[in-house]
Amino acid sequence: MSEELLELTTGPVAHGGHVVARVGDVPDGRVVFVRHALPGERVLARLTDAPEGASFWRAEAVEVLAASPDRVEPPCPHARPGGCGGCDLQHASLPAQRRLKAQVVTEQLVRLGGVDPETLPGGPLQVQALPEPGRAPGQETGLGWRTRVRYAVDAQGRTGFHRHRSHAVLPVERCPLVTDAVDATGVTRLPWPGVASVSVSTGDDGAVVRAEQGPRRGRLPRVDALGLVGGPAGRPARVAGRTWVRHDVPGAGRLRVGVDGFWQVHPAAAETFVSTVRRYAGAGPGDTVLDLYAGAGLFTLALADDLAGRGELVAVESDRGAVSDLRRNVHDRATVRVVADRVERALRSPEVPARADVVVLDPPRVGARSAVVDQVVARGPRAVVLVACDPASLGRDTALLRDRGYGLRALEAFDAFPMTHHVECVALYTPEAPA
Repeated sequence: MSEELLELTTGPVAHGGHVVARVGDVPDGRVVFVRHALPGERVLARLTDAPEGASFWRAEAVEVLAASPDRVEPPCPHARPGGCGGCDLQHASLPAQRRLKAQVVTEQLVRLGGVDPETLPGGPLQVQALPEPGRAPGQETGLGWRTRVRYAVDAQGRTGFHRHRSHAVLPVERCPLVTDAVDATGVTRLPWPGVASVSVSTGDDGAVVRAEQGPRRGRLPRVDALGLVGGPAGRPARVAGRTWVRHDVPGAGRLRVGVDGFWQVHPAAAETFVSTVRRYAGAGPGDTVLDLYAGAGLFTLALADDLAGRGELVAVESDRGAVSDLRRNVHDRATVRVVADRVERALRSPEVPARADVVVLDPPRVGARSAVVDQVVARGPRAVVLVACDPASLGRDTALLRDRGYGLRALEAFDAFPMTHHVECVALYTPEAPA
């Protein structure tokens, strides 16, 4: 890639942790997405992706000529141009990070979802901070919150993270985002020859380490954890101890989650999302509730309690490991039935009720999309609650629901991933009143 430096004046934030600039600072200039910059700055930027004929270029700000008042010194030495690809907002103050995320969510809802920004439920969107472990409210640092982490491993068996948009591994011994419990396993200070990645999953009872092994497997080192799991991707094999951790979540109860299972990485996220989903769903005795993309059953358990033993809750999940955890976690909830299938296929089967009072969806990053939204709306729920980890998919799903008669009634956004561009949203949709 060319080492040519461009002097750019940056414009608004864009989805993905970049800000937008134009070559020559003219309205019809080529668009450049710039990392490590903030809106309203003047920077020298190095092009990192500028193919001939491309509609836009990518660049990194290597020198700041005129800084934003929101700029701060990144707390991690690897959060620099050419460094770790994980954190893209460490150079902004925490209040600024949240304002930028709110702008991105709003822009995606307006552009993709057709939402009028003047009528956003609750007024202009604000991204809410989550309580940090071991700190009083108002003492946020944006650090020490990541309870689960996956390290890449280089050819020398050293752990680290990929450089931005690269397969190259940057060795990192201590990530400032991880909790002390993650660091206490010592995985970053051990050699991992023949291993592609090392994951640490912590719960309320300790940690489990997962080493994804390649074709030339060696002997795995001993770790200070509840369990060590080896094997190739998709085929975990217990080496020592156990393969799961426990989470005790107020409002939901006790859950077991496998080392390869999905779980919210911020320690306050599960309780916060449960509380918000329950409030939006408004489920009660006698209701029929669908929990789609149920995972290990976080929302399933909470919503089952709201049914108070009367009604029906169908939880749909396709991942084999998650289904195993889900069945264990809901085994004593008589109102819950588990359907192990892809959501779009399950909704076309007789295993899922043709009518529902409440539908909760927590889809992957791509969103629910039309095949699922069509089936959800066909069941005539009084409330659809969507948990979205991607502003673009939130915008697209909002448009799909609006076109099928369901309007956005409530929305909250949470800073569940400080120092990164990621944000989690919970949205409520209800049927539009007839014209």
